[in-house]
Amino acid sequence: MTTLYGWGPMFGCPSPSPYVMKTEMQLQMLGVEFDRAIADLDSVSKHKAPYVEDDGAIIQDSNFIRAHFEDKLGKRLDDGLSPDQRAASWALERMAEGHLNKVMAWERWMKDSNFNKGPILFFSDVPEPMRAQVCAEVREGIRATNDGDGFGRHSDAERLQLADWDLQAISAQLADQDYLFGDWPTVADASVSAVLMSCATDFFDTPLVELVSSKPNLTAYLGRIKEVFFAENKWPQLVAA
Repeated sequence: MTTLYGWGPMFGCPSPSPYVMKTEMQLQMLGVEFDRAIADLDSVSKHKAPYVEDDGAIIQDSNFIRAHFEDKLGKRLDDGLSPDQRAASWALERMAEGHLNKVMAWERWMKDSNFNKGPILFFSDVPEPMRAQVCAEVREGIRATNDGDGFGRHSDAERLQLADWDLQAISAQLADQDYLFGDWPTVADASVSAVLMSCATDFFDTPLVELVSSKPNLTAYLGRIKEVFFAENKWPQLVAA
C-alpha cells in the first residue's frame, strides 16, 4: 500500500506546495496506485512534505520518492530521452525548483497582503496569543536565509527580472511541443509545471501571474497538465481556499 502525504487544492492550485504537485504527477507517470492523506510534518524527520509511506517504509523528499519508485519498478521517468536531453531535463528541474520557486515563495511569504491571505493559514493551529510572534519569527527566518544567499538583497524589480528570464528559457524549451521534450510528459514536466502553476495562480497579487500568461505556450501547457493529472481532486478536505 502506498500513501502520498501532502495537501490538496489550496490557493487556486492543486496543492499549495509545488513539490507535492510534482510527486503526485510523477507517481501517476510511473503508474503507481496510491492514496492521498494530509501531511503531519511533526511525524517525519525532515518536517517537510511530500513524503510517501510505501509498504511501511517512509520516503521523504520528492527527488528521493521518484528514485525509490523508479528503482522499485525498474523504469525511469526520463526513459526515451537522449543523454543531452536528460542533462537539460535535470537543469530545467533545478532552475524551476531552485530559482523560479524562490521568487514565487518570496511573493507569497514576504508580501504582507499575500501572506495574510495565504500562508498564514498554515499557522491556524498555533494558539492565538502566540500566533503573531510565531509567524513573524518564521518570516524573519525566511528573509534571513534569502539575505544570506544574496537573493533577498535584490529589489522587487530585479527578482521579477530573474523570474522572467527563467520563464523565457522554459518557454523556449517548450516551443510548440505539447511537453518539454516532445509528445508525452517526462520527469521535468512534473517539476517545471508545478512551479509554473504556483506562479500563475491569481489567488495572490503578484506580477508573476502576468509574466506567465504573457507566454501563450506556457498557458496552454498548464491547461494540458491540469487536464491530464488534476482533472479530479482526490485529496481529503483540509482548508477551503
